[in-house]
Amino acid sequence: MADEIRISEIEAHLRNKLIPFWKKLRDDEYGGYFGWVGYDLKTDPKSEKGCILNSRITWFFSNAYLLFGDEELLEAAQHGYAFLKEHCIDPEYGGIFWSLNYDGTPLDTTKHTYNMAFAIYALSAYYEASHEEEAMETAMELFRLIESKCVDSVGYLESFARDFEPEDNEKLSENGVMAEKTMNTLLHVLEAYTQLYRMSGHVKVRERLVWILRLIERRIYNPSLHRQEVFFDKNYKSIIDLHSFGHDIEAAWLINRTLEVLDDPELYGCIRPITKDLVRQVYKSAYDGRSFANECENGVVNERRIWWVQAEAVVGFFDAWQKDPSETGYREAAAHIWEFIRDCVSDPREGSEWFWEVDREGKPVEGEPIVEPWKCPYHNGRMCMELIRRSQESM
Repeated sequence: MADEIRISEIEAHLRNKLIPFWKKLRDDEYGGYFGWVGYDLKTDPKSEKGCILNSRITWFFSNAYLLFGDEELLEAAQHGYAFLKEHCIDPEYGGIFWSLNYDGTPLDTTKHTYNMAFAIYALSAYYEASHEEEAMETAMELFRLIESKCVDSVGYLESFARDFEPEDNEKLSENGVMAEKTMNTLLHVLEAYTQLYRMSGHVKVRERLVWILRLIERRIYNPSLHRQEVFFDKNYKSIIDLHSFGHDIEAAWLINRTLEVLDDPELYGCIRPITKDLVRQVYKSAYDGRSFANECENGVVNERRIWWVQAEAVVGFFDAWQKDPSETGYREAAAHIWEFIRDCVSDPREGSEWFWEVDREGKPVEGEPIVEPWKCPYHNGRMCMELIRRSQESM
């Protein structure tokens, strides 16, 4: 195997497979993008439209436009933005609905911090692409809403009814537990606020980014186990023995990005050792020389090869190698996992995208959808764009 990624291959994959696939899911009758493509490659035009899905698609096309400058990509982002603005935002109580019916009417009116963070992420990216001031104003409104309604003295509250009365956090709880707070939500608030700060320079956003990094340092990161804890009670006490390999490799490079944006040497000195440790541990625990395992619960490794986990592993290892070129094993890991994606995870059928899941040997798990409310171009599209940009910057 080669130990370097062919960036031309990555770019061709983005241009010729991912972008055309998501373009064709545009709904010109009711707005936004269709929310379901089955394993049989049949699109359901009357399926639920997840607001997270439509935020992530808007983010994807905004960033693709910033990378390639193709006006059709900006128009695709505008289409997503219009749906977000006109349908996903609750005109009565504020915030973002969890999901909509196919025609844009509210379906699941749950308000979730995770969901609102992705709307901020999309709006900030769309602002960068379009310079649409209304998009930035809406992003800042959502930031203020999260900070006024979704925060307690310890961290971020997560799940609410439409009127922001707290409710059980079913949507972000897994593995048989009901978590009041999660690493996953906190990580993506950090990600969204980083983009928002890049675009706005708002001092309050910067303050919250620093606060979140300190929370990760003190409550989320477990130095004795070299991992992040995943599911917590209200005081961020871990409630399950779980090592999420995918989230740790994703967190490592996203936290590094936040540190770069903040440009605070003292903070960097405190937090950077954490991201190094997270990468070092998953390299030992999850990478098998070809692909990347899912997670480890109670000492038992889940060997499923999940689409988004493979994508984040490529970026995370590439980022770790860029920051320390002596770690050539990380560069090789990024290259080998990309080859596994190319050969096994990317669906070779015409008109498809990536399989949701393959086994350790690369055989697709039949029946899993190609698109649903969580299956989007955010992880794999971002993987491609990150590597292309990083390659351009190093030239």
